[in-house]
Amino acid sequence: MPEPQQAPERIDPQSLADYLEVMTKAVFQSGMSWTVIEAKWDGFQEAFEGFDPEKLAQFGPAEVDRLTQDAGIIRNRRKIEATIDNAVEMKALAEEHGGDFRAYLRSHGGFEETVADLRRRFRFLGDFGAYYFLYVVGEQVPPHDEWRASREKA
Repeated sequence: MPEPQQAPERIDPQSLADYLEVMTKAVFQSGMSWTVIEAKWDGFQEAFEGFDPEKLAQFGPAEVDRLTQDAGIIRNRRKIEATIDNAVEMKALAEEHGGDFRAYLRSHGGFEETVADLRRRFRFLGDFGAYYFLYVVGEQVPPHDEWRASREKA
């Protein structure tokens, strides 16, 4: 019988970069082993400039090409481009909510509405990635087993 997986550590985001880092981990984990992601995460932090949305929003084709050659990260061009696009979107949403991304997250009326909006606005963020993201950044989420069971029925 496999050992149950430990829940990811929750954080108290102090900046937009904290949110973007968690979201990027969810984006790159999709279709990959968590072990691979964790082993390369230091490389991601360096390659993506500490996940500073101001810096990433300025990345263009040359930076994307450079990152696709960086052996320190997973070199998936579409996910690299998604991370840059997600930085731009996250920055805009924070600005729309008085500089407070948490205010954006809490503006939807509930978990399901928040997940739906995250999936609509952010690239490569599906149901499981959105759940992971919200859980890690300390937002209210339903118990994982119940939520997963509801997804399997749908």
